[in-house]
Amino acid sequence: MSEHQALSCRELVELVTEYLEGALPAPERDRFESHIATCPDCTNYLAQMRTTIRLSGVLTEESLSPTARAQLLVAFRTWKVR
Repeated sequence: MSEHQALSCRELVELVTEYLEGALPAPERDRFESHIATCPDCTNYLAQMRTTIRLSGVLTEESLSPTARAQLLVAFRTWKVR
């Protein structure tokens, strides 16, 4: 794939963690930012990921209700990568 080829939404989702960590090489970061500039759905996804990261930093196991904790454990144990 050429580094100048437009990034697809699927590719962006796969790269979002590296982007947020500042680990994308400059050409990939440029492609990522070009896509974000023109795709409102991916812009929203990036904002959701930033919010998730920010909020998850304030969660503690003790702050979760027993029901929420159980639901999260089930979700993570049955997580399947597609």
